[in-house]
Amino acid sequence: MTYYESEVNRIKNTVFANQGQLDTVIGLKNYIDGHLDQDLNLELMAHLRFVSKFHLLRLFKRYYGQTPKQYLIERRVEKAKAYLREGMRVQETCFAVGFESPSSFSLLFKRRTGKSPRAYQKEQFSIRNSSLEFGNCNKEPNLNSHES
Repeated sequence: MTYYESEVNRIKNTVFANQGQLDTVIGLKNYIDGHLDQDLNLELMAHLRFVSKFHLLRLFKRYYGQTPKQYLIERRVEKAKAYLREGMRVQETCFAVGFESPSSFSLLFKRRTGKSPRAYQKEQFSIRNSSLEFGNCNKEPNLNSHES
């Protein structure tokens, strides 16, 4: 084994010493990613991973740098942005990403992005439309055209 390989193993064993812990937090992260639209709470997540909610909270924060709730909100907002860019209505987006009320969704979205969901959607449409307009300006004229 080279010095480099031994150092990688030493660091891996120090930082990621417990494969069971890794499996727990990775499994939870994957579960959250696949169930954004559902009512997820710490009690349920701990039950799914067969650990105490306090232990799960500490593990997740240790490996991902944020709590499961913070991660869930971040993912929901990112998914909401994608839905809004696609043209989904704000209320539909709210429920599609697992929020229970449009007002709480709008408040949280604005706190995270600095814009209301509707303002974000309008901005995205105007950006897309202006890029389409500029895209047409960059086309070279058709010199083979016989228009007079």
